[in-house]
Amino acid sequence: MLQETVDEIAARLGASATLEDRSFQLLAYAAQSGDIDMVRQESILRRRATAEVRAYFEGYGIATARGPVWIPADADLGVLARVCVPLRHHEVTYGYLWLLDDGTLGADALASVSDLVARVAAVLAQEVHRRQDLGRNLRELFSTDAEERSWALSELDVRGPVAAIAVRSSPDRVAALWTLPRGVLADSALTTQDQSLVALLVPAGQAWELACRIQAMYGTAAGVGDARPGPAQAWRSWREAVQALRAADRVPTLAPVATWSDLGVYRMLVRLPEAELRELAGEIGALAEDPELARTVEGYLDRAGHVQETAAALGMHRQTLYYRLGKAERLIGRDLADGEDRLLIHLGLKAARLL
Repeated sequence: MLQETVDEIAARLGASATLEDRSFQLLAYAAQSGDIDMVRQESILRRRATAEVRAYFEGYGIATARGPVWIPADADLGVLARVCVPLRHHEVTYGYLWLLDDGTLGADALASVSDLVARVAAVLAQEVHRRQDLGRNLRELFSTDAEERSWALSELDVRGPVAAIAVRSSPDRVAALWTLPRGVLADSALTTQDQSLVALLVPAGQAWELACRIQAMYGTAAGVGDARPGPAQAWRSWREAVQALRAADRVPTLAPVATWSDLGVYRMLVRLPEAELRELAGEIGALAEDPELARTVEGYLDRAGHVQETAAALGMHRQTLYYRLGKAERLIGRDLADGEDRLLIHLGLKAARLL
């Protein structure tokens, strides 16, 4: 439908045309004739415009424009003149029709294809609403109940591999999730463990990029679960994503986007109930009340007891480091030269971070 309509628009106007959604992902393109610039070539080859190209064109106000926007050529950037026709339906912009302009695309010419433009906008709007409806099935797809998951699978047409993303929502921001690429399912109203989360199911190869993008939309933190071969196992990825989010919230070195595969020892700790975490953190006792001393001991243990490397990383003299380590040992009654004590202290420090 979209391809046929874009071909018809290009034929009527005698212009090279492409169709993109709000995220600048290529949806369809007509046969390109005459000169085309690097931006058009990259859009067709990569199926998506770069962030720099997106920022450049959005600078002309296309996202809020109510009619065609003529964008002049820029010889320095190698950009040819073009017309952007925002695809609006019920006052919402769902995508863009791009036409390379050789000087013949005036208002009258564009008016002659207004019926086709309206048709494309309506189709995109329908697709967005369909995706929103499908996104609401994520609650069941990510459920621990096998029957609920089975029902959700029967309602979805999703192929793997896939990965889940959990993002903490913000009461101050409402992100336009429908601007995310096609193939992404999202639910902005999923609640788990008394917290409001944004849930996404995405193609595994795009998980990191999309997690960073949605995290920026909300300005909070995000967790990414491991890839699964298909949606039937997506609930496992979702559990990992929620736990990775918990770590991203509490551990600065993992923020703002944490992936399950990169959590290290936190993969074990985030699975523990809070009571057990508190018990483990209690092993470091009064050390937790001295943040600078705790940071010193943690840095030392993170580097496997390498004194010179730790001193350099923390910006202190080796003798200062020895003094602080001795003080910590006396404070908690543990021996950093003992393997079991060292392991217990290290885990206690990590558990304290999660608390």
